[in-house]
Amino acid sequence: MEGEKGRPSIQSVKRNTLSKQVIEHILQLLINGQLKPGDKLPSEMELMEQLEVSRPVLREAMSSLETMGVITRKTREGTFFNNKIGSKPFSVMLALSMDNLPAIIEARMILELGLVTTAAEKITDEELAKLKETIDRIAESKDNNYGEWDKEFHRIIAYSADNPVVEGMIDALLIAHSKTDSLITYRERDLTVEYHSAIYEALAKRDPHEAFSQMYRHLRYVREKILKTHSPE
Repeated sequence: MEGEKGRPSIQSVKRNTLSKQVIEHILQLLINGQLKPGDKLPSEMELMEQLEVSRPVLREAMSSLETMGVITRKTREGTFFNNKIGSKPFSVMLALSMDNLPAIIEARMILELGLVTTAAEKITDEELAKLKETIDRIAESKDNNYGEWDKEFHRIIAYSADNPVVEGMIDALLIAHSKTDSLITYRERDLTVEYHSAIYEALAKRDPHEAFSQMYRHLRYVREKILKTHSPE
């Protein structure tokens, strides 16, 4: 159903307006077929009026959608649903679940545990060398500022699985990694190096069972650490 002048209709957000509600309403345009991948969204002013929300709330929601790869904001052109979002349903599901921390962590674990076992059979010597470099960079980092190298470690493993069918899942995995990483209140460089080194050694031996075991050991610790300081609502 469309509103006046052919505009997509959006139900206004009632009660206390939250960024999450705005995200859900914007995604409904895509889910219900009112807009398609690549289509331009209504302007910021139109969305504010239709959803009855303030500019800060709307911009927070749009920033989240952009981070998750759902939309692209182009200077002087407007905001668009990404062309490939239709082939990446995991990004949409992630956007709808961003406030469900346990679910986000579980999703990351499910994806990474599957990918690391496949990676153990397919990772190249070049990729192993890059993986080792990330561990060295973390070990050499100052002030425990190694978040990007941590993410790169997991990215290399994910893509070394070399499966085009799960590319959309990998995008979601990296977004989930960024989400969980942002919630870590203190870093333990030496422990990270220990966990990553154990995973690396399992991959270097081409041992999928050991790779699974070491990745689970690492992610279980991350899960407990995050949930200890961020209790779910």
